[in-house]
Amino acid sequence: MTSSSTSTAATVAAIAAGCSLLAYGASRVAKSSPQQPDLADLDELDDEDCIGPDDVVAIFDKLFMTMQQVVMQLSQQVQQIQMAGQSIPEKQLRQLLKGEFERALTQCQAQVFEDNDVDADCLEEATWEFMESPEEYPKVKRAVERFQKLYDSISGEETFGWTPNKAKKNDKAGKASSAKRELTPDELMKAATMYFEEITRKMVEMAKEWKESGKNLSDPQVSKQFQMEASTDGNEAGEEKIMKEMGISMSEFRSAIDKHSRLPAVGQTLGMLQIKQQQELMAAGVPMTM
Repeated sequence: MTSSSTSTAATVAAIAAGCSLLAYGASRVAKSSPQQPDLADLDELDDEDCIGPDDVVAIFDKLFMTMQQVVMQLSQQVQQIQMAGQSIPEKQLRQLLKGEFERALTQCQAQVFEDNDVDADCLEEATWEFMESPEEYPKVKRAVERFQKLYDSISGEETFGWTPNKAKKNDKAGKASSAKRELTPDELMKAATMYFEEITRKMVEMAKEWKESGKNLSDPQVSKQFQMEASTDGNEAGEEKIMKEMGISMSEFRSAIDKHSRLPAVGQTLGMLQIKQQQELMAAGVPMTM
């Protein structure tokens, strides 16, 4: 394999690891503007017709688990292309992954909405309503932001934490986006090592806690739940580590991977970190995304 194809494959591997092991801007709930319902209509609604916080959590959890599998499939397909000796420019690769992700999401969410008997517009309104009260609905916030991170890791965009009200406040305040810090290759490799190692540590710790509490990680349903929770906690631990130790945000980290992953040393480092992480997780009995 050439150094170019190796670096591209490593980029895909890093993206996949960031989605499957760590870690939504779903087209309906990433950056849309919900319409305000007519108050007269609300009086006619029964409790059974309303979308509750548990419904929102269940829907987003299902979307996350399904799209996580899509991410893994996409990464495997791209790696096969690279192994055949073909090279895909980083920008084009990002666009391809985003396009395939969104196409799969369109099909997936239609089925999930049908299975849960919800309307997309009603779900959108309920989601943003609950997101405005994160202390009251922490599970909704966790589920939605988990999906936002998954989308961001593929698209390179920044939807994490976005809500319509936050966008309006920023627009009124005329808030300008802060300049991103550009990492050197050495800084990226140091941050990546710290990031992957912290994620591995957190996931191994969680697996031990789950086992000690009597949960069977070999059970498919338990395994799926573990993967979802561990991906969230592991991702947050990794982000906090590189921010605390190096002052690097995830947006800056992703940008650095896009910029430097073609360098042989960087590409090889990212690839080896993923392999090491997988080996350590398997040795600790951590269930892997299949």
